[in-house]
Amino acid sequence: MPAERGPAKHGPASGVSAEARRRRLIAAAFLLPALVLLGALVVHPIGYSLYRSFFDRSGSTFVGGDNYREILSDDTIRTALTNTALWVVLAPTTATALGLIFAVLTERVRWGTAFKLLVFMPMAISMLAAGIIFRLVYDHDPDRGVANAVWVGVHDTFAESSAFPKARPGRDSPLTDAGGGAFTTRDPVRAGTPVLLPLVGVAPEALPDGTRTAGTAGAEPGKVTGTVWQDFTRGGGGSSNVVDPTEQGFAGMRIEAVKDGKVVDTATARSDGTFTLSGKADGALLRLPAANFREAYSGVEWLGPSLVTPAVIGAYVWMWAGFAMVLIGAGLAAVPRELLEAARVDGANEWQVFRRITVPLLAPVLAVVLVTLVINVMKIFDLVFVIAPGAVQDDANVLALQLYRTSFGTDADPGLGSAIAVLLLVLVVPVMLVNIRRLRKEGSR
Repeated sequence: MPAERGPAKHGPASGVSAEARRRRLIAAAFLLPALVLLGALVVHPIGYSLYRSFFDRSGSTFVGGDNYREILSDDTIRTALTNTALWVVLAPTTATALGLIFAVLTERVRWGTAFKLLVFMPMAISMLAAGIIFRLVYDHDPDRGVANAVWVGVHDTFAESSAFPKARPGRDSPLTDAGGGAFTTRDPVRAGTPVLLPLVGVAPEALPDGTRTAGTAGAEPGKVTGTVWQDFTRGGGGSSNVVDPTEQGFAGMRIEAVKDGKVVDTATARSDGTFTLSGKADGALLRLPAANFREAYSGVEWLGPSLVTPAVIGAYVWMWAGFAMVLIGAGLAAVPRELLEAARVDGANEWQVFRRITVPLLAPVLAVVLVTLVINVMKIFDLVFVIAPGAVQDDANVLALQLYRTSFGTDADPGLGSAIAVLLLVLVVPVMLVNIRRLRKEGSR
């Protein structure tokens, strides 16, 4: 007779297996929506972009690697690659360095929290709003752009601009062009005979403050006197080369007496345009030097072809230095104070403590900030698009902006745009892998 089978044994192993399966099913149920979204929003777009990059702009003709070859041959895209590399090198390092400096310096001051709040505040502003703000900050007109208003103010402190940049001799004037922007009298002047130096071309509202109605210089024995003025009467009328009652003097105009190529005497016109030279000027030519007519300094063209990329990077650093400061400040709070105090007791100065203790202990935090900002600047788009004027967008171009310009618009080429997107992904992935490896290493400690 066959042996009777006993009841099935349910050991602990089979129970654990059933429980593990149940937990896996629950985990899968919770993960499924996230996986679906990940596939729909990340995996599918990446796969489709890779597929589309091998076709022409219409999507009907397979072109192989032609789009990738065009990336390397197109001057505009090469400029975008160069600028992106410049961004990756300058923006993250500058923002991280400023964040480190702010975090360390504000640790010892009573108002450090308020300062950190002010520095972090730009993070609350969108990239679009920040772009509009800095488009105005970098405006070339000093009356509108803050950057040029400050720059021009500093410049004019050391090299004041002329109030008469457009002044010039009129018709039949006793003055003639001496070259280099200066004007001289046609004939030598004589002591005791007043000299008339008429000029035109300056708008009445542009005359310097304190200017008065032009006066007629009286004759002085042994001295050369004269008047330099705006030989123009509002509303018409008046006589040429004659000081008329309503015409304005050129206050502050510099006059030089020149003999044999040497300046023998100088004078500055009074508020009514009159001036007086000593007897040394007798028989000399009077010269109005070019400094009188120097164009007003208008500042730096921040958004010109040569400076637009550093200018936009400056706007980015303004926004993200606060982010770096907050993270580094959190890491700095965890640094053991006894190490710092021990170094100071051993005779280390503050710079040595900062360089040899603070920075090495903050290295993991600095790496997090730096890698995060590198990934962020690889996809920078908003600031460049808003701040850079249309005329210089090719000079300020970056890969993300070139991706947008290539993929959309009247002359769109989705195939080439997809190739740029794939290139951007390939450039970002190594940085992400480094970050993941670093996080795993930190987790295994």
